[in-house]
Amino acid sequence: MNRFLCPDPNEKPLDHIPSDGGYCAIFRTIACVGDSLSSGEFESTKEDGSKGYHDFYEYSWGQYIARMCGSKVYNFSKGGMTAKEYCEWFGDSKLAWNREYAAQCYIIALAVNELLVRGWSVGSLDDVCFEDWKKNNLETYAGAYATIIQRYKEIQPDAKFFLMTLPYETPDTTPQKCEIADRQAELLYQLAERFSNCYVLDLRKYAPVYDQEFRDTFFLGGHLSPVGYIYTAKMVVAYIDYIIRHNFEDFRQVGFIGTPYRNKTYDKE
Repeated sequence: MNRFLCPDPNEKPLDHIPSDGGYCAIFRTIACVGDSLSSGEFESTKEDGSKGYHDFYEYSWGQYIARMCGSKVYNFSKGGMTAKEYCEWFGDSKLAWNREYAAQCYIIALAVNELLVRGWSVGSLDDVCFEDWKKNNLETYAGAYATIIQRYKEIQPDAKFFLMTLPYETPDTTPQKCEIADRQAELLYQLAERFSNCYVLDLRKYAPVYDQEFRDTFFLGGHLSPVGYIYTAKMVVAYIDYIIRHNFEDFRQVGFIGTPYRNKTYDKE
């Protein structure tokens, strides 16, 4: 009991992997916003060596979380997705902004395609208008990423947001890509500071290095294998469970998210 009432201050986010999803299960609706790595995408090859890419959502880490926690999980994700495209057309096409699909928890994992594949700039908080995203957010990674959070806050003001950094990869990662991934992590921490109910899932700092041994075990070509996706799900629920256990007060009223109710006695001054 003491471990739950007084968490070990030296505990790292992935030290404890709950088999049942842990406290992540307090979220009855979860939305996963991401690209192919959030979509259970598998890479196939033909006899001529050409590749195919296929989103198998039932194998996504989001759906593994759904089965662990018994929660409803929406896959607002697609292979090749970028934050900018999510704002421009994908969110509308999947009814992602529809209040019918509002979630208590949003996990955002976007960066690979725009930053590492296409080489776009990360941008900065200067690209974000915290007063009026509709007119003043710039069309950069930072501006689009913030727009996603802001739009979801409009339909679910008390939702919790978990922003995922890029894991550290070797042996193919260049110094330039490392710098980009570090900058992305810095931006997510800055956004979490500015937005309420925002937390960072810092896989870059706490996840295992995605080295050759890791890739041999958990990858299928350039994407994860079935065991890779369930491994990712375990890391995500472990990290969210860790955040909740170290911040119980922040999650006391999760059950009221999406309802007209609140217990004002426990609101922070």
